[in-house]
Amino acid sequence: MHPAERQTQTRLIELFARHGCHPRTDLGQNFLIDLNIVEFIVQEARLEPNDLVLEVGAGTGGMTTFLAQQAGKVISVELDTHMHRLAQAVTSQFENVTLLHTDVLKNKNSLAPEVLDEVERALAEDPTRRLKLVSNLPYSVATPVISNLVATNLPWKVMVVTIQHELAARIVAKPGRSAYGALSVWLQAQCRVKILKRLPPSVFWPRPKVNSAIVRLLPWLERLSRIEDRDFFHDFVRRLFHQRRKLMRGVLAGMFRKELAKSDIDVILAELGLSPQTRAEETDVETLVTLSNHVHRRLAGLPAADSETPTNIASSRSEI
Repeated sequence: MHPAERQTQTRLIELFARHGCHPRTDLGQNFLIDLNIVEFIVQEARLEPNDLVLEVGAGTGGMTTFLAQQAGKVISVELDTHMHRLAQAVTSQFENVTLLHTDVLKNKNSLAPEVLDEVERALAEDPTRRLKLVSNLPYSVATPVISNLVATNLPWKVMVVTIQHELAARIVAKPGRSAYGALSVWLQAQCRVKILKRLPPSVFWPRPKVNSAIVRLLPWLERLSRIEDRDFFHDFVRRLFHQRRKLMRGVLAGMFRKELAKSDIDVILAELGLSPQTRAEETDVETLVTLSNHVHRRLAGLPAADSETPTNIASSRSEI
């Protein structure tokens, strides 16, 4: 085993002292020091020689070396200059690793063009490659990285990532739970999501003040196909959950006050068999997708799709 793979707390403290640097809390740098957890993450990604792995937060390169030994190609992104230099030294022996020194995000709503270009270039080199996100995600960028990758048209196959447990709870939350929100709906409308393992602070250095979790996301193409306009749906859900506890009838009337009369809102709700007393926080994902489609079609002056009747909504819920 390469020495760099044994990323223990003692080794990291010595490494940082030797290079005169320290973990940056502003970048959410918490390094995995439990080798069993690193191996578990890589194992759950089911890596094969034709896989292209995107890693966000290379850190000192500890996980990167694991990924490089199993995947065909690894693109690892690291913003911090000190960490980038350390990761370069560790991964220099691997010809299949591209280490980008940049921010993974252009802004909170999109990934950086440099990262997207590199991923698309690597995918174009081999049409059989499968894109997988495998990362100990820095806490500071976990939500936008996951959400924005889902929003792209990149053909990703799986995400296996470590994130704050609180964020993991939001991702998998069901209607009626306090954690259920726009992020829950956005991801569950397109992905199968599962918490694989809860992680205590002790498996990281420095120790975070919160628990973490390993989460897996898989594309759910059947659900995705039911969203008629993803950009509209994304905006629709975010705006709707700004007032998640208010009656949805009033929230929708306010959202589209310039385009739709309250009577139009009443017709849409009636078409879906929804009570005027319904709230966003208690409405399931499938119904919200269908509601978004109906509103979008009404705004465009189109009739509701035949497949979107209350009967079909009920049957689709049974598939979950």
